[in-house]
Amino acid sequence: MIAPNKIYVNTIAEFHRLSNRPEPEHPLLSITRCEETNWKPEGGIASLIRNFYTIALKKNVNAKFWYGQQEIDFNKGVLHFMLPKQIISIDASIERSNHSGWILLIHPDFLWNTPLAKKIKQYEYFNYNVNEALHLSAKEESTIINIFEDISQEYHNGIDAYSQDIVLAQIELILAYSERFYQRQFITRKKYNYGILEQLEILISDYFKNNDLAIRGMPTVQYIADALHISSNYLSRLLRTITGQTTQQFLQDRLLDFAKEKLSTTDLSVSEIAYELGFKHPQSFNKLFRIKTAQTPLEFRHSFNR
Repeated sequence: MIAPNKIYVNTIAEFHRLSNRPEPEHPLLSITRCEETNWKPEGGIASLIRNFYTIALKKNVNAKFWYGQQEIDFNKGVLHFMLPKQIISIDASIERSNHSGWILLIHPDFLWNTPLAKKIKQYEYFNYNVNEALHLSAKEESTIINIFEDISQEYHNGIDAYSQDIVLAQIELILAYSERFYQRQFITRKKYNYGILEQLEILISDYFKNNDLAIRGMPTVQYIADALHISSNYLSRLLRTITGQTTQQFLQDRLLDFAKEKLSTTDLSVSEIAYELGFKHPQSFNKLFRIKTAQTPLEFRHSFNR
């Protein structure tokens, strides 16, 4: 992909002008049907950095999207979320028919001094990559569309003393349903998720066997997420759902498995094994091993060799 031009959009009014839409009916909020979007960047390709929250339900999008180097497929109905100042790249040179869906834009100032201003940051999926969008069933899609339609109706009714509270309640409803649907997706997309888990096992095994532990120490969560081309939050949620562990717990268990292998199959001293595993001090290795196994490394070695 050719390096796209970066376009910074600070206000919702700017975004409306950029996408050839009428001025927004609220300065801090906008809801639009995807069918009404007819903007194409110069040369067909651009990266957008928008200074507001985006919640979008898209289907059959008449463009290609990238998050980093990974292309995203919006042929089927998916719901995705973006924080202010995240980047998404667009190639609108590809024509597709039946482009449909909804785009909800929320400026952070719309949430100012409301409970949702803090709560919205607790929804992990705003930190998921766009390629980790929520794939909706037909029933779930219908539920979300109904809420978008309710927001749209309130949005076009005009601003009064109750508008903000009503729209905020509807936004919270979308977020609550999305939390539920994401949990369902981690359970039902087993083939995809277990594929990631299998890649993770291979990645950790190779890292340990290549002596990277001694040179670089334990791999960070971000290192692993980057290697798997997923976000660290998505990786953590996936592991919690499948294994009941955090990423750090999962890594520590694999480290202990590797330590047990060395204790049972080599004549290396405990100190030598500790250094090979990336521990600067053997005492730290002894402490972790004892916490995890209720034995010291030497006790494990002796019990194994009986």
